[in-house]
Amino acid sequence: MRFHTLWAWINKNIGIKMRNQVVCIWFLLSLMVETRKHSLNYAAVLSGLNKAQFSKFLSNNYHVAAYTLDSLSKKQAKALSKKLKKLESLPWKIVIMIDSTLQNRSTQKTENSQKFNHGNGYVIGHQWTNIVLYINGIIIPMPPIPFYSKSYCRKMKIQYKTEHERIVEYLEKLNLEEYIGPHISQDVVVLADSGYDVKQIQKTIIQKGWHFIIALKSSRGIKSEAQYSKTPKSSGWNKVSEFFKNQRNLAWETVRIFTNGPKKRRMEFRIRHTIAFLKGVGKAQVVCSEFKKSSKGRRKFLGCSDLKVQPRQILIGYKLRWKIEIFHKHVKMHMGFEDVAVKRFTAVEAHVHLVYCAYILLNFNPPGMPENAKTILEKQQHIGKVLENKKIASNLNILTQFGGVDKLKTELKAVLMAA
Repeated sequence: MRFHTLWAWINKNIGIKMRNQVVCIWFLLSLMVETRKHSLNYAAVLSGLNKAQFSKFLSNNYHVAAYTLDSLSKKQAKALSKKLKKLESLPWKIVIMIDSTLQNRSTQKTENSQKFNHGNGYVIGHQWTNIVLYINGIIIPMPPIPFYSKSYCRKMKIQYKTEHERIVEYLEKLNLEEYIGPHISQDVVVLADSGYDVKQIQKTIIQKGWHFIIALKSSRGIKSEAQYSKTPKSSGWNKVSEFFKNQRNLAWETVRIFTNGPKKRRMEFRIRHTIAFLKGVGKAQVVCSEFKKSSKGRRKFLGCSDLKVQPRQILIGYKLRWKIEIFHKHVKMHMGFEDVAVKRFTAVEAHVHLVYCAYILLNFNPPGMPENAKTILEKQQHIGKVLENKKIASNLNILTQFGGVDKLKTELKAVLMAA
């Protein structure tokens, strides 16, 4: 692949206006190659442009970045949905995954930066709720939902909403036909962990005609079908953890599923399941599962709105949710999700949207990409070789100029200082 071919392919897919085209494409290319840190300095050295041009572009063009991600995710989804395939061993074809991730920052002085309790301690940064599509084995990030603090909302004069309220609003407005064209709503399943065990989110999913598989909080209210018909709707609800302790008549079953990695590994669970009523939502399948050989005996409770599927399919479906965790790992480790050194939050938003654009472009398989380049890292290394060949050609051109040796020394010093 030649550099001008790669440039033309990126430009064709993002369709950005001429005045932002050069800076935007070079910034995307800086994210699409392997490096220790995807900083603005690195983008400047790679492109030969001034660092201030990238900083100015991010600060002033959030809406350009948001529109680019929106159109690019729709373009990839439409290309993949021409031949929709059912998920392996599952009745659905389209998966929507919901999960949040934290973007670490070094100080709270940056706009909209907050302290979040993240397991082992507090983390300073921004929270992003990602909504991704999973079609034919490919993750497609859609525009993410940033979490705005109350102080930032006051400053920007926007209405404060909780994360769950913003997710409900997002799902209500989401028109899947713009992504995959005409489809059967029952082919769509939404996956989320217990942080999104919220009746408004679940009711919104059902109203859209989709199904959900969501991990339930141990305190979630539940009733058996017999209890629901005999007790008032406002009382008699049991915690799901207590419910399964009391339902001794539900026998344990062994379920074996396999991982999807290069080395398939068998996982054994023991489960109990029943059809029950979730408080504020309605009838659903409820599964209590735990690792069969686990010494800790940690249990997970799953709720599924599809009453026709088998309990084993619910476990396999929920296991797919791990794909969004891998997506978070890739954008953080390989694509500079956290390598942002700007103060204004609109610049941070532009950066995140362009990181997701770069992720989609790499998964789109640029022209000339070797077939054996399967991982993000392998694809980045190939793009890096294309840019390296361009750099070599550029250096040869500099050496032929008057004073070319001194010019080349100056460029090499700039590269070493940015490294």
